[in-house]
Parts: sequence; structure tokens; C-alpha cells
Amino acid sequence: MGIKSDAKAIIDAAIAAVQPQAAVKAALDKLELKGRIYLVAIGKAACTMAKAACEELSIEEGIVITKYGHAQGGLDRVRVYEAGHPIPDENSVAATEQAIELATKAAQLIACSADIVEINTVRKRLSSVKGGRFAKMCAPAEVAAIILSDIVGDPVDMIASGPACADASTCPDAKRVIEKYGIRLSQQAMALMDTDTPKRLDNVTAYVTGSVRELCRAAANAAKRMGYEAQILTDSLTCEAKEAGSMLGSIARYNSLSRSSRAFIFGGETVVRLNGAGMGGRSQELALAAAEKLSGIDGACVFAVGSDGTDGPTDAAGGYVDGHTKEKLEQKGISIQESLKNNDSYNALKAIDGLIITGPTGTNVNDLYAVLIKR
Repeated sequence: MGIKSDAKAIIDAAIAAVQPQAAVKAALDKLELKGRIYLVAIGKAACTMAKAACEELSIEEGIVITKYGHAQGGLDRVRVYEAGHPIPDENSVAATEQAIELATKAAQLIACSADIVEINTVRKRLSSVKGGRFAKMCAPAEVAAIILSDIVGDPVDMIASGPACADASTCPDAKRVIEKYGIRLSQQAMALMDTDTPKRLDNVTAYVTGSVRELCRAAANAAKRMGYEAQILTDSLTCEAKEAGSMLGSIARYNSLSRSSRAFIFGGETVVRLNGAGMGGRSQELALAAAEKLSGIDGACVFAVGSDGTDGPTDAAGGYVDGHTKEKLEQKGISIQESLKNNDSYNALKAIDGLIITGPTGTNVNDLYAVLIKR
């Protein structure tokens, strides 16, 4: 089996290991839920998580809000909405209104969560449901928040902007982010920056059921089964994608004379500085940036993939490059540096069959990056 096939097998095994069904069921086993049960699931893994909950519980009514293309069919007594992500659209608003209505209903019946952290610090104050506001609407109903983490370090109030978690950030924090990045908001939106979010919620129990650590462990274990000496170097890589790609390429070059097969595993969520008008995502840009350092090395590759199956506004989950990528691109008249300058990693990788396309995976726990040396 070739090194590209090894990369695919490692990706498949890692993503399979962080599917949320078992984690959701394990979290539900710890709960004693009484009375009528209402379900709200939000995010790219929402359908998978909701399905697992429906298999375990008798749901009175539920709503799922997920990204376009991530719906997985109907669920009994649960309405599924697809909407814009990361930029909200009309469907996002309509679906949120339905979730608010459901939360209000639950409360009445009982009475008779820049980089992603910075982005979510602002998002919380522009939403009527984020920053713990959704859980506050549900009071006095008890809320069990089962959370699949897509943020390094698992800060529960920042994951999905913390709709069911007390907010650790402040209004001044949000204003500093706006000033730092020169974000332009309307007067009405700026007024919301002074709006407090709940700092304490007595009706919420939160469980983090999966994270990038599990993704990395599963990738390392899969690599070991294939005969690689596998090391997890970090699960919190958060620098610029191009810098990360250069680093992974350098690791491949440094270890290119190894007599044994090696696998270096990374997890995290890099960022992309948008300067051009091309197409791509952080994982594709990372992979393409690694290709320069990999050039000419036999039996080595770098791959980068988003665990949710989508990387930026593209149909690819990430990218794969090896020692022949640069040569293949040059034969087609494509410059790695020009493609990176124009943020056009998608079209560069597509031209040489370097895209990784998985489709929506049903989970979302950050990104997986790896260097493979096959002997």
C-alpha cells in the first residue's frame, strides 16, 4: 500500500474514532432526565448528536440547526434546519427563532458558547441565544449541554459561542477584539457590545464529550497499526496555516533519512490571513505550504484535514502533498508561492489530485495534520 493510501486510511480511522454517537450516549447515561424532554442541537455535528440522543431518549420535540449539506435525513419529532456557516443567513435567523420558541415552550411547561475565541467573544453579544442566553431562556427548565469541542483547550463558553454556558468573557473583551481587528459594525450592533451575558447559570450541566485529543490519538494508533513509529507532537497548533505547513515540511525533510517509517501527528486549528481572491481553506493552505520543503523527497508526505469534512468555503476537507507535488504543479505552470499569495490552494491542489474530499463527516473536533515517512 502506498503512502497516499496510508494517509487516507489514517484520516478515515481518526474521523471514525471521533464520531459523537458513543460519546453522547455515555453522557446521557450520567443524567437522570425527568418530565418532558426537548432537544436543541446546533453545529456541523448536530444531526449525528441529535440522532444518538433520539435513540436513547423519548423526545417530546426538537430542533437541529446545521450547516448546508450536513443534514442527515429526518428524525422523529425533530425539525432539521440547514443554514449559513460561518456567516449567518436568513435560514440561520429563522431556525434560531424556532429554537427560541421551543425554549420558551419548555420554560412555560416547567413553570405550570480573528481566532475562534475572539470571534465568539463578539458573536455572543450580537446574538439573542449565544453567551448563555439560550439556557437562561430555558429556566427554570434544567439544561443538559452535551458538547463536542471544536476549539483548542475546550473552553465550554466559547464552543458554538456558548449558548448554554455562563460567559467568562466581558463587554470590554468584545470591544478590544473589535478595535484590534478594525471590525466595522453598525450603530445598532455596536450598542450590543455593552450588553451583558449571563455570568452564572444554575440550570445547566455541561459535558464535553469529544475533542481534538481523541482525533490525534486515533490517528497515531492507526499509523502504529500500519507499522509507523507514531508521535503526537501537539494537539494545539494555532499559528498561521502557511507557517504550520512550512514547519511540517521541515520536519519531513529533517527526518527524510530515517531508516524506519515515522508518523508525526498534530491537531489544532490554524488561521489564514486573507490577502488574495482565490479559493481554499486553512488545511489546504497548510498542505500546499508544506510542498515547497517536501520537494524531491521520496517516501514522504504531509496531509491536513478538517474533521468535519469541510475546509473553508470549498467541497474539500483538506489537502495532500508529497515530494513530487511541486514538480507536478510546475509542469502545469502553477507556482506554489503565487497560489499561496492569492489564497488559491484549492485550485492548485485540484490540478494535481491533491484535494482530500470526504463529504460531511458528522463530527467536528478541529483539524488533523500529519507528516508520514514511509520505509
